[in-house]
Amino acid sequence: MNQRRSKKNIDKIIKRLNFTTLNAALAKELKDAQFREVWEKPTGDPYLDTAFAIIKARKEKNLTQAQLAQKAGTTQQVIARLESLAYKGYSLKTLAKLAKALGKKPQISFV
Repeated sequence: MNQRRSKKNIDKIIKRLNFTTLNAALAKELKDAQFREVWEKPTGDPYLDTAFAIIKARKEKNLTQAQLAQKAGTTQQVIARLESLAYKGYSLKTLAKLAKALGKKPQISFV
């Protein structure tokens, strides 16, 4: 089966199962004021907040994980791992590369 036909079949299956993309699901959820408030508010968990910050910054720049990875000199798999809500292995070096690629500066604070 060629790639074009395979993608067409996958698209049909996704449509039939009512799957959606993360971007579409997030856009829909952000219309809800209560969800938006929770989404925009820090959780107090530094790992969770870091993952959210990376996702939000990437979305603001309209970048895919692969595009951000290329700008940061890493792989899409690394970006996916950094955006994982359960990941806790951040390095300052990697966060600094991501921040630079996103036109931002990392900030660390002790409270």
